[in-house]
Amino acid sequence: MVTRTRLRPPDPGRIWYGPPNAWSFALLPLSWLYCGVVLLRRLGYRRGWLASERLPVPVIVVGNISVGGTGKTPLVLWLAKRLAAKGRRPGILTRGYGGKARDWPHLVRAESDPVVVGDEPVLLARRAGCPVVAGPDRIAAGLRLVRELGCDILISDDGLQHYRLQRDLEIAAVDGQRGLGNRRCLPAGPLREPPGRLAQVGLVVHTGAPGQVQARGPGHRLELVPGAAVNLAEPGRTRPLVAWCGEPLTAVAGIGNPGRFFALLRSAGLDPVERAYPDHHPFRAEDAAGWGEGAVLMTEKDAVKCAGLARPNHWYLPVEARPDGAFVTALDQRLEGLIRGQEAAGHPGVPPL
Repeated sequence: MVTRTRLRPPDPGRIWYGPPNAWSFALLPLSWLYCGVVLLRRLGYRRGWLASERLPVPVIVVGNISVGGTGKTPLVLWLAKRLAAKGRRPGILTRGYGGKARDWPHLVRAESDPVVVGDEPVLLARRAGCPVVAGPDRIAAGLRLVRELGCDILISDDGLQHYRLQRDLEIAAVDGQRGLGNRRCLPAGPLREPPGRLAQVGLVVHTGAPGQVQARGPGHRLELVPGAAVNLAEPGRTRPLVAWCGEPLTAVAGIGNPGRFFALLRSAGLDPVERAYPDHHPFRAEDAAGWGEGAVLMTEKDAVKCAGLARPNHWYLPVEARPDGAFVTALDQRLEGLIRGQEAAGHPGVPPL
């Protein structure tokens, strides 16, 4: 009897971020085709062959050129608070990926159901301190923020490749540890656009755990600083990370790059059992049953979806963005410039920074 062995491709992480391998080379023709389509599409918007629209207030897009988590959500939260502190009325528009709402765009509140509007929008609504509107049509979402909610500057969470929405400033987040991987476009690599796209954005930040950010190319540094863990069942209870040093701990992450969360915990001296799930994973009771009776620590985005499964041993870890001073200075300069440009274009009601 002859046994046939089926050749299976390795995990995309190994193809994209590991040493040169046969799979990446085999996928190069598809990668070239993908890049060609991406470049042609962008050219179509630049030449006006494809229609784009400008909203009546400045738009800042925070995104990335690679798949997987790069720390853009903490950056969006920091940016919203920065703008509010300078007297602005910011609003956040987001895709609402995975949301099943029938009416879009959808105003997201802290108590909104993540099944309806998506997990990231609910997290943003709980932490940003400003209006959040989710919807596949970012133009409609932005107009609702301006016309109904009085926002005078908008932050697009992701959407760097959503060229239908014209923008005044682009900020690209790059993983400060993995970088751009093998620097190839999908599916041979992790990139949504060629590496040269980063030279065309306004600001680039390399993100990662404190002391572990490596600037792989031009740009600024942004540390993702963990706070005290919060109990999922009793949010009034907190616990410092160091309290779990030497203790059994299960770490749960259903985000774009679970390894980033696990590395953050290890950098704090913890040695957790790692449970990685796909991004936007819909957690169920059977998932929680497999985590055991010991302490469980998850990301804040996962906690949004696990509230109904909360047990006394379940905790989540909030993370704050801490950009370097040069980034803050460069951002403020660009904000001043785009507001002046907006006023010169004749849009009233936009007070100076």
